Amino acid sequence: MIKRELPVFIVVGLVTVAIDFVCYVSLVWIGVGVAIAKALGFVAGTVFAYFANRFWTFGHRDVAAGSVPRFAILYAGTAVANVAVNGGLLKVLAYSSVAVICSFVVATGVSASLNFLGMKFFVYR
Repeated sequence: MIKRELPVFIVVGLVTVAIDFVCYVSLVWIGVGVAIAKALGFVAGTVFAYFANRFWTFGHRDVAAGSVPRFAILYAGTAVANVAVNGGLLKVLAYSSVAVICSFVVATGVSASLNFLGMKFFVYR
């Protein structure tokens, strides 16, 4: 089953990241603080990810008992990790335009890995 779930999760993840990235960069560009912009981008991607992963990746047509709170707990934890990694790397890399993109990519990789494991073994077990 993981042979089907992982590629679908990657496609859903790429679209989720695109939503996150467009929101993040757009908000930073109009002057919103980096941490707030990153958090809002992450939330926008999260809403898409919940429905896409529920229906497409893991094939749950009905809301399984407890899956919504488990998803919320998972994403709250990975949002903290995402924003913390992004912010920490920006401090280390001195906030250059390249640093913004690099920090975004690394933060996204960390949270995506945690999200797949959490959804597979905690949310949609």
